[in-house]
Amino acid sequence: MPEFRLTQISDTHLGRRFPGLIANFHRVAEHIDTARPDLVINTGDVSFDGPTSRDDMEFAKTLHDALPVPCRYLPGNHDIGDNPTAIGPAPAPPVDEAHRRQFCAVFGHDHWQFEAAGWCFIGLNSLVMNSGLGFEREQFDWLASQLSRASGNPIALFVHKPLFPNRPDDPEAFDTAIRYVPQPARARLIEMMAGADVRLVASGHVHQRRDFTYGRTRHVWAPSAGFVISSDARQVRIGIKETGLVEYRFQPDSFEVRHVRAAGQVDVDIEELLAQMGQPHP
Repeated sequence: MPEFRLTQISDTHLGRRFPGLIANFHRVAEHIDTARPDLVINTGDVSFDGPTSRDDMEFAKTLHDALPVPCRYLPGNHDIGDNPTAIGPAPAPPVDEAHRRQFCAVFGHDHWQFEAAGWCFIGLNSLVMNSGLGFEREQFDWLASQLSRASGNPIALFVHKPLFPNRPDDPEAFDTAIRYVPQPARARLIEMMAGADVRLVASGHVHQRRDFTYGRTRHVWAPSAGFVISSDARQVRIGIKETGLVEYRFQPDSFEVRHVRAAGQVDVDIEELLAQMGQPHP
């Protein structure tokens, strides 16, 4: 295959009770129907609240099944719970094995590898990192074997949480596990990547669009396909706050990135969702 076309969507946060998010997904689906990539990857927070509502995940899967191309999935914190953190308040709910297995029962594997256009594509469950769950060790062992089998081919890595804001030693990257892959798991992952030709790390989670290069690796943050957190007091602005998706074209030893906003996508704000849920605004 001389070229492999891939579309990344993220943070769809689907649930039957959120018509604005469903409408945004339909606009994304229409865009995908026109573009017809070879594969769609959802990099997590597929559902609005998977740990307390399996129906959210099953509803999200039904909508993805209607897409005209194959899909792969990675879990986000809204799907299986969040990473523990040694600094600051513990995020809730914490990731656990039961919710991880539930995600796999609905969406399939929560980590995967495949090859196309001379590239090795790897998807990781970043929410189990630093969790102490048995699967955390199993996944790192699996990753080591996949990196060793890449045989010098360039690697594209997909995760839910970004690794860091600009570089591994940024002070703000150590404040909390809520935004980035937590320490010490992050340091282990970066060390493993250093021994392989990782050209791309594609993530979501932050609901902000960003694109930067550190060393030889390009870091692409996909925006949420569903909603934005427009208040800078609620969420610090580090990228572009808008809904959208990302398109990639991979060719042997090279790739292109196109940042896209589907026609008709709306910047639904989190305040609107909180109002629908009956939660007070801070």
